[in-house]
Amino acid sequence: MAPSSSWCSAVFLRSRPFLPFLLLVCVLSGGKTFAQSASGKPNIVFILADDYGWNDIGYHGSVIRTPNLDRLAAEGVKLENYYIQPICTPSRSQLMTGRYQIHFGLQHSIIWPPQPSGLPLDEVTLPQRLKEGGYSTHIVGKWHLGFYKEEYTPLHRGFDTFYGFLTGSENHYSHRNSGGMPGFRPGWNGLDLRDQDRPVTDQNGTYSTHLFAKKAIEVIAQQDKSKPMFLYLPFQAVHAPLQAPQKYISMYRHINDYNRRMYAAMTTAMDEAVGNITDALKQYGLWDNTVLVFSTDNGGQVMAGGNNWPLRGWKGSLWEGGIRGVGFVNSPLIKAKGRTSDALIHISDWFPTLVGLAGGSTNGTKPLDGHDVWEAISEGKPSPRKEILHNIDPLFRTILYLPPHQWGDDTFNTSMHAAIRSGDWKLLTGYPGNGSWMPPPSSDLICEESDDPPGQHLWLFNIREDPEERTDLSKKYPLVVQDLLEKLAAYKKSSVPIFYPPPDPRANPALHGDLWSPWE
Repeated sequence: MAPSSSWCSAVFLRSRPFLPFLLLVCVLSGGKTFAQSASGKPNIVFILADDYGWNDIGYHGSVIRTPNLDRLAAEGVKLENYYIQPICTPSRSQLMTGRYQIHFGLQHSIIWPPQPSGLPLDEVTLPQRLKEGGYSTHIVGKWHLGFYKEEYTPLHRGFDTFYGFLTGSENHYSHRNSGGMPGFRPGWNGLDLRDQDRPVTDQNGTYSTHLFAKKAIEVIAQQDKSKPMFLYLPFQAVHAPLQAPQKYISMYRHINDYNRRMYAAMTTAMDEAVGNITDALKQYGLWDNTVLVFSTDNGGQVMAGGNNWPLRGWKGSLWEGGIRGVGFVNSPLIKAKGRTSDALIHISDWFPTLVGLAGGSTNGTKPLDGHDVWEAISEGKPSPRKEILHNIDPLFRTILYLPPHQWGDDTFNTSMHAAIRSGDWKLLTGYPGNGSWMPPPSSDLICEESDDPPGQHLWLFNIREDPEERTDLSKKYPLVVQDLLEKLAAYKKSSVPIFYPPPDPRANPALHGDLWSPWE
């Protein structure tokens, strides 16, 4: 289904024999000492940008200045065949569990503020498993995995400390959210900022990126060096609303498009914050035993300044622009540094990978969909992952006109919003989301509309040869299509029913002291 032109126009050691060696290291390092947890387990810092697009980082040719991210990526391993989910909650839930969202009922949309929903309590989370292994566990920033009951909030899901917000977006300065959901806009408004389980009322006017970076640095400074640390930093940046301090906005006076200019300013503020955090890890002696992961949660939102050029589509779609993510890893523990990796990696892989790095076990979890990809990242070995289920969502925008195709719907209902990657092949069915190619506003290029025939609801691409998804090969390779439809059918059979409850009037912040808060 070709999108309308309005889409285009509308428009992230201990023993004594080693003592002389340690003294030498101290001298050579200018007197700095490098702490390692008594267990020897690495510290893990996971930074998650929000709505950060493929074309919004310097090393992808962006006009946006990201010197710290560029340097960290160049020193480590750039993940150029890395996938996330199209929107917020699904990516975060799969990061926390190592499992596809079809296996716990969150395969449709996000968790909206008034919904009595959350990541199911019987799912084992990454911080829970790391905490069992002796880690101190901290989250600074955005949760967005449910809060209608206390049991769903971060302090009950494995985190020792929480400083941040529970919903999906809010004002970057006032930290207030006008919550609602599609079809339900009650005009509610409430504060959403917490330190542990206490509301924070004295930060009105403090920019969220600066606030969360400051709090992350406090966690680093206060870390007990006898324990390994897991610091999860899901920034609010660069999610709308488009807000940034003037000093960053002034850096982009040359960008005429308002949304792009504001988004660029927000990105550079985030880049600076990441630089400050890595400096703190070095200052407090943690860096030499730290694994730092940087990831976006989904593709950029072109309606709010983001850009995924030259990939097709954007946030919310199953096209590459919605699900192919900016990501890299930096660590002194990486064996082969300074590389670009094309290993197939998905956000669900971080659970087994990081648990494995921590010396833990995935025994006792529900069956994982993620793979331990550390050797692929650190040593350049082949990825154990050969396939990704991007999603199956029967509730996502039905197609009214379904011209028949040669495969029929006996194997899999191709009107459903679904996509799968197997090897180099990618199959999409249903309505994948807007399929335009949107260049950055600062370029002389124009938005390219899809010329797909009306009602088309099945596509096949060779992603390695055609990452921009321009040449549909479904008619040329019908046996590949059939094989992937059978894989989708098997995944569909393993899925659980969608849990997407209606809004609950008891969520109104006015009933909870002007605060977004658990209500059951």
